[in-house]
Amino acid sequence: MPISPKGKFTISHVSPWLASLAYPLGRALILPSYFRKIEVIGQENLPRTGPVILAPTHRSRWDALIMPYATGRCVSGRDLRFMVTEDEIKGLQGWFIRRLGGFAVNPRQPGLATFRHGVELLRHGEMMVIFPEGNIFQDDQVHCLKPGLARLALQAEASQPNLNVQIVPISIHYTPLVPRWRCRARVNIGSPLAVANYCQGSSAKQNAKHLITDLTTALTDLDQR
Repeated sequence: MPISPKGKFTISHVSPWLASLAYPLGRALILPSYFRKIEVIGQENLPRTGPVILAPTHRSRWDALIMPYATGRCVSGRDLRFMVTEDEIKGLQGWFIRRLGGFAVNPRQPGLATFRHGVELLRHGEMMVIFPEGNIFQDDQVHCLKPGLARLALQAEASQPNLNVQIVPISIHYTPLVPRWRCRARVNIGSPLAVANYCQGSSAKQNAKHLITDLTTALTDLDQR
């Protein structure tokens, strides 16, 4: 497990026994019981190795189960690491999230330790899920993306030669827009963006802006398919 800058173990890890129970249960029982149909398009675009940030639109709390179903161990052979808000990592729910790869970020005042932990996960070749819109939006539009994802990806890429961080845009759509029992879900997985292509600009701020612009375009295109 990666360690933090202070030498302590990070709170994020994947428990093998819990993951081997939770994800098959969600895939075989919980999701099929709730959804009439889940359609996943573009799974061939998922990198099987190397550091990856999955960047899905955020439409419902169901997204946290849809993502492992569409991209996780049963599909890519890889466990997911989720960046979640502090509010979601409390109590019993937090116990499960921390042991299924989740780690907390304060969206109002992101801490340096969380940023460094994200960089370390990428340096170790993990597949991370970050919802770039920051919040849940149920109006079927791609909203303004937070700059943190781009900064994290660029910092990781710059920290190690030839790291080759990939960002995969993903559109999640529900019919109806607000999910209810026996609704439909569609997941469109787009082609990865190579972060190394965004490290040549005049400044880190401009590089991040360019990356966010291209990611927004990719998500919008996927959302309209």
